[in-house]
Amino acid sequence: MNLPTLLILLLAFSSLTHLNAEELLQADIDNGQRIYRNCSICHQPEGWGSKDGLFPQIAGQHLSVIIKQLEDIRSHKRNNKIMDRFSAEAELQGAQDILDVASYITNLPMTQAGGKGGGKQLKHGDEIYRLHCLVCHGRFAEGDAEKKIPLLAGQHFLYLKQQFEAIRTGKRGNGDPEMIRRTRDISMESTEAVLDYISRLPPPKEKIAPSGWKNQDQTDYTKDLTPGLQF
Repeated sequence: MNLPTLLILLLAFSSLTHLNAEELLQADIDNGQRIYRNCSICHQPEGWGSKDGLFPQIAGQHLSVIIKQLEDIRSHKRNNKIMDRFSAEAELQGAQDILDVASYITNLPMTQAGGKGGGKQLKHGDEIYRLHCLVCHGRFAEGDAEKKIPLLAGQHFLYLKQQFEAIRTGKRGNGDPEMIRRTRDISMESTEAVLDYISRLPPPKEKIAPSGWKNQDQTDYTKDLTPGLQF
């Protein structure tokens, strides 16, 4: 058995997070598009999620972040009952499937029309962001692909709020220890302000969808499936 074949077999039975699937395998975008049909039930064809905070905008997220979060949910390091079904081996059969769908998602353009907060304390939110968030997430909440730190700019306010609380309390399961420490130092008022501020930061220009863009890859998308899902 040659070395490339052995690496692929090892990867298929090992953690993507540790073996860096994006470096060892070549993404099949067509397969990713097919797999994404199931994702679109909740995240919408464009990957823009919902303003009510139930489903995040995943379009344009760093490839490394998408792979890590899928792997953490799959291995139950991150608690997410809705995603348990969709990350299971019955849906994503191995390393190749995870890389393929993650590669498809990261290339979807983002919307700037995400859900936002009340907009009353944005200056204070900026101050809190600079004090607690900038060091890891970057000046414009662009994240860090190499360190698997997520892009937050343009994310729905209510989703940010939900996840912030889950990380603060430990309910999420895979929260970064430094972030857990920092979230506990921020008051509820300041939390609202900083998350509202983040939700209003525009995504990177090169990731923004053209006006009126619709995902023509997912023309058979069916919203009616959503109420019937057994979460």
